[in-house]
Amino acid sequence: MTAAATTAAPLPSGGGFSFENVHRNAAIEQLATKSKVSLPSTKKTGTTITGMVFKDGVVLGADTRATNGTEIAEKNCEKIHYLAPNIYCCGAGTAADTEKTTELISSKLELLRMDTHKSTRLVTACTLLKRMLFRYQGHVSAALVLGGCDVKGPHIYQIYPHGSTAKLPFTTMGSGSLAAMSVFEQGWRDNMEETEAVELVKRSILAGVFNDLGSGSNCDITIIRTDGSVQVMRNCVTPNQVKPLRDAIQHSALLTMKPGTTPILDSQFQAFPTLADVDVVDVEMDDV
Repeated sequence: MTAAATTAAPLPSGGGFSFENVHRNAAIEQLATKSKVSLPSTKKTGTTITGMVFKDGVVLGADTRATNGTEIAEKNCEKIHYLAPNIYCCGAGTAADTEKTTELISSKLELLRMDTHKSTRLVTACTLLKRMLFRYQGHVSAALVLGGCDVKGPHIYQIYPHGSTAKLPFTTMGSGSLAAMSVFEQGWRDNMEETEAVELVKRSILAGVFNDLGSGSNCDITIIRTDGSVQVMRNCVTPNQVKPLRDAIQHSALLTMKPGTTPILDSQFQAFPTLADVDVVDVEMDDV
């Protein structure tokens, strides 16, 4: 037996979970109820972001819905962020956190390229991102899918808000990740062609759009190839266009109110004063 084992703290005799804070939490809830104070709760966010490696590069995908609790705040936001000419990053979580985190790391990578005169490697971007997120212990709500191509080939990294990372051939994140992952597990294989990979990512994003309330609207696709070319396809798929549905509805002519339908009994017009109607007078100030 080693010295470390002899000096280690003894394990609890009962084992299992610890419920020592149950009475404390109950007292806090009772106090909040009596004082009519609402306790802070977690904010539910919604997104579907995916990334996968194919034969000659990587494909990133994301939906375009931004939510504020249960309300839709933006129907066509952009969730695939630029980091470097050969690296892009999908963001899930708090929109401001993902936006500013990727902007900060992008500027650091630009300074590094100016200093080294070399293209950025994926592992460098991944290291900078996870070090920053780990420093804030998850309070920066940014769940990221990092993808790109460098001298080592195409790479996909999964980065959690607490800073843990994983290098994977395909991954999904966000509230619609389970629906998207089911599509990947059924259709992904090694050395896929670009057209097949793009269609698979589209299907995965649409699975999140139609099976997750926090995801919706359109599908964005970004292709990063090993030859250095990048193709950004904004609103690549728009399955929720409402204009054709609204145009197909034939409203009754009785609902169209013509001018003069409602009689006007009296009208009065009163002009509001403007700056041109105000006389400016110089005021003399007495010496104190």
